[in-house]
Amino acid sequence: MKKAKIYIPTKTAMQSGLSKSNKWVLEFNTENKHLNPLMGWETSSNTLSEVRLEFTTKDLAINYAKKNNISFDLIEPKKRKLVKKSYADNFIK
Repeated sequence: MKKAKIYIPTKTAMQSGLSKSNKWVLEFNTENKHLNPLMGWETSSNTLSEVRLEFTTKDLAINYAKKNNISFDLIEPKKRKLVKKSYADNFIK
């Protein structure tokens, strides 16, 4: 049986904005990992581990997984705590 995880990817260290953090990703789990003897890279005989599907909403991703008999783990994003700061706060003590 196929196993996948559904999540919103975190932003990279090179990003400061949140513009591309609204897509949900369905990514299949890698099974039977082994090292390629020639190059030393980690490989798998399962090509589904290379598939990464993007969805605009969580419901679309869940419906796709259920429709195609894919068991999945749903990873909910953590809410960011926004702290409003003012430039003047740097000089007040």
